[in-house]
Amino acid sequence: MAKVNMKTNLDVGADEIWELIGGFNALPDWHPAVEKSELQEEGSQRTLSLAGGGSIVEKLEKLDDNERVYSYEIIDSPLPVANYKSTLKVIEQGDGKAAVEWSSEFDADGAPEQDAIDVIQGIYQAGFDNLKKIFGG
Repeated sequence: MAKVNMKTNLDVGADEIWELIGGFNALPDWHPAVEKSELQEEGSQRTLSLAGGGSIVEKLEKLDDNERVYSYEIIDSPLPVANYKSTLKVIEQGDGKAAVEWSSEFDADGAPEQDAIDVIQGIYQAGFDNLKKIFGG
């Protein structure tokens, strides 16, 4: 099983970051690859419409606003992964700064494991780069 764990530091507090990224339906608000997110299953499932075409269906496993964390799994996607489970978390760093940590475990599917890892790292990095544009970091 492959693992990816990435983190970025931002120059704003955890609550401000969580307000933007903490909703399960919030990816289009901050991730440049996601044009639209539609909730189904009473909010426990989302369908992401991707820039350039394609879609990803994800299921919410856990959401805790107090801990500023949510976990989800991919149900269906064009990505070269299977059994994908991920966690997005905002960590208070003190002095009005915070970090965003995005981690996952998955099996490579239809591609070598390193290629699958590279794809996931690229997705996370694109989100982090945009958060730095929004908040500074």
